Amino acid sequence: MNEYFSPHVLIITLTFFLAGIVKGVAGMGLPTVAMGVLGAIMSPVSAASLLVIPSFVTNFWQLFTGPSFLALMQRLWLMMLGIVIGTLAGSFLLTSANPEYASVGLGSALVLYAVYSLRAKPFSVPARFERLLSPVIGLATGVINGGTGVFTIPAVPYLQALGLSKDNLIQALGLSFTVSTIALAAGLARGGAFHLENIALSTLAIIPALLGMWVGTAIRERISAATFRRWFLIFLAIVGLELVVRPLFF
Repeated sequence: MNEYFSPHVLIITLTFFLAGIVKGVAGMGLPTVAMGVLGAIMSPVSAASLLVIPSFVTNFWQLFTGPSFLALMQRLWLMMLGIVIGTLAGSFLLTSANPEYASVGLGSALVLYAVYSLRAKPFSVPARFERLLSPVIGLATGVINGGTGVFTIPAVPYLQALGLSKDNLIQALGLSFTVSTIALAAGLARGGAFHLENIALSTLAIIPALLGMWVGTAIRERISAATFRRWFLIFLAIVGLELVVRPLFF
């Protein structure tokens, strides 16, 4: 019983509570925060195995909050197929690479996402290019997801550029994140990265993640979303830089 109150478990609990708050405020960011924080105290492959279940539960709920699931699946199925193929191919990097290299890859993905989101101007994708770009974006997202456990780049800016309504965008993000999580779980299982202890901890992490989402939803009504987003991205950039430079000093 005492192992469930160890510092290791408490850090995991607080991490998913924090990640849930971010998702409650911003509508996304739970796996990104979880990978960034947990990647600083354990190998990226262990961190990825812990986030699978809470990420699936929270994103599956988000996927079915809107009315356009079938329409979005019909529109984005090539992107989703690309995510699955890319993740299964890229997961070899996460499960087989030197942990130091995996940490540098994770840190680089976090920094790239943070800097892009802070600096880049919104853009739009013409409808005539969508069918061509969707599988390419899906493959790129999948390879990064499989190699680092982060599935926001380039999927999030691409979906934001499609001109979807607010509700459809949230549902499309839920679809992309759910497919990415399932594909990551399959890649980790194939690489033998799932262990009984991690499955149990991942299941327990659902509770603080959902509590954090509830708190985050309440916070969203009281603070500036733009200010929160800016500091959240700065935090991710700092965590990512720490992961990148750590092998140089330790």
